[in-house]
Amino acid sequence: MVKITQDIQAAFEVESTYGDAPDTELFHLGLLDTFDPRAVNMNITPVPSLGQSTDAFHAAGPVDVTLPLKVGLQGDGWKELLGNAIGKTDISGSIDTAHSLTTDTYSHVILAKDLSTGHYTLCNGVVVNEATLEADYTTGGYMTLDAQCTAMFSEDSDNGNFTFNPSAPSGGAMQYDAVSFPSAPSTDPLLPTDLTVSFSAASDPLSTSRFVIQDDDALQLTDTAGKYVEVGERYMRFFIEANDAVDTEYDAGDDTAIISNGVIDLDHANVNTISELMGVINGAHSGTPAAKGSGADSYDTSNLLKGIYKMTGSAVNIPCIADTAETLTEFTNLKTVSLKIANNNTPIPGKLDSKWLQNSKIARGKADITLDLTMTAHNEDLYDLYTRQITLPLVRLDFGTNGSIALTNGTITSFTRPLSPGGEIVDTLSIKFRGNGNYRNFSAFAISTDITLQ
Repeated sequence: MVKITQDIQAAFEVESTYGDAPDTELFHLGLLDTFDPRAVNMNITPVPSLGQSTDAFHAAGPVDVTLPLKVGLQGDGWKELLGNAIGKTDISGSIDTAHSLTTDTYSHVILAKDLSTGHYTLCNGVVVNEATLEADYTTGGYMTLDAQCTAMFSEDSDNGNFTFNPSAPSGGAMQYDAVSFPSAPSTDPLLPTDLTVSFSAASDPLSTSRFVIQDDDALQLTDTAGKYVEVGERYMRFFIEANDAVDTEYDAGDDTAIISNGVIDLDHANVNTISELMGVINGAHSGTPAAKGSGADSYDTSNLLKGIYKMTGSAVNIPCIADTAETLTEFTNLKTVSLKIANNNTPIPGKLDSKWLQNSKIARGKADITLDLTMTAHNEDLYDLYTRQITLPLVRLDFGTNGSIALTNGTITSFTRPLSPGGEIVDTLSIKFRGNGNYRNFSAFAISTDITLQ
């Protein structure tokens, strides 16, 4: 039988330990565009000797598995790959989300199945080194997520049972023969028209009220010195510096918006505005630590600047974008959108289950968050922001019911507007992000999502 690509489908499962598949439940990866679970390089080195061949002997190096993987934004598979690139945060024990960049390796096992032959290929220890989310408004195609991954090992099987044992000698081999292979998502993949991209400015360079701008003291918190607060795209978390434990003064029984001790769901109806959030915080706390800046009452709490803020015993200001809605100033006349997360991961070679592997372990590198946009030249607004070095405090990619991505404190690093005879004038922008706050790894909030992970 001739193999055809239409018969290949892929599923994933979250690994609790890097490289070790739980083999309990599979989830469909969604619409495949590019996929190669057999991209294996053994790093063979020729060893020349006397005679006619320069390859008289071969020295085998570590097995290096890469996994080029591009999917349409369909179902939840793309969210998992995006979450893999950003990192998984345990919000409350039952909720995992890509809350911010993490230092931990968030890995998956990916299982490919040939539906015509029942043949399987498995890659374990799949980690995204670089993820690029792309929308092209000029072609009419669906949005895609292009993930350049590495894997610990790749193995084939006729029945879903695999011999490689990443936990040797204590664990067992990966067995998927009794695990149901999931059906493909029935929903259509997301189109570029399903995406809204909007931004705010730190100030209006010409004071003409052209932009939604930042209010520096929208939410004012006064609490015991040493406590700190995380603000993400959806969740606000209160901690105690001494042991990094959650601040239990914010008890889950105080208000339904407090979904777990020390955790407020900013998407909850009780905290839609700064005024409402202030009331919930003060109602849970023994004192009255929260106040609001002038005119900040009705600002949407989703527009608080993402970052980490440390309490000093006196008022600490958390900025918010001065708007009552999540959609800020829209980027108009978009042609292409490309969000890239480059993690610069470092592979660590080692031997597992008698095999020398290039990706025996993975050290997570520093992430570089870049948003590239092209759009029909419409006015001078963005050029004015670029030339005057005005920060974009918040950029939001909103997928509607499929979640949103917040990018914090962006700098327009390049702007081009080439002219050609008889052609359309197109602006090209590149923006990099750095998070907000005044404590520790606030730059982890250069990117934050409200996307729930498996």
